[in-house]
Amino acid sequence: MKNSSIIFTAICLLCLQSCIVSNTPKMGFFDNPYYDYKDAKFKSINVPMFIAKPMMKKALREEGGNEELISLIKKISDIKVLTVENGNQTMLADYTNYLTHNNFSEWMTIKKENQLVKFQAKQKGETIKKLLITVNSGNELVFVDVSGKFTADDISRIINYSEDKDVKKIVSK
Repeated sequence: MKNSSIIFTAICLLCLQSCIVSNTPKMGFFDNPYYDYKDAKFKSINVPMFIAKPMMKKALREEGGNEELISLIKKISDIKVLTVENGNQTMLADYTNYLTHNNFSEWMTIKKENQLVKFQAKQKGETIKKLLITVNSGNELVFVDVSGKFTADDISRIINYSEDKDVKKIVSK
């Protein structure tokens, strides 16, 4: 009995260790040790999906999200978030070139006040394997890497939900 509780505790600790926030980038282009990132400061987060999925579903339900959108969460296999302080336009341009060379295509760009949000996807046939979302607020950048098996319709529903929510906020003010 004692051995099984030790093993269970060890497994839990191993699973939760990936929740730890890191100051080193853990995402594609940004993990290149030879690139000069200048004064950029990174925070990298990789939350295990067995923790993230229930939290996302609960948050969507509390916000009044529809069940169809909540069911899309099942299609997500991994999410990585990287925040960058003191990012610069050269680094962003190099990142865009990296995505182009790695077969990502730009899907959409949204300009919102002082932010620029870009959606880039890597797909095989009709299936989108990776969706990269870049939020650019000057020298503050956020990169979200979502892996899974999506369709263009799935992504469109997520974007439309987000836009509808923003319109409802404006109307209620």
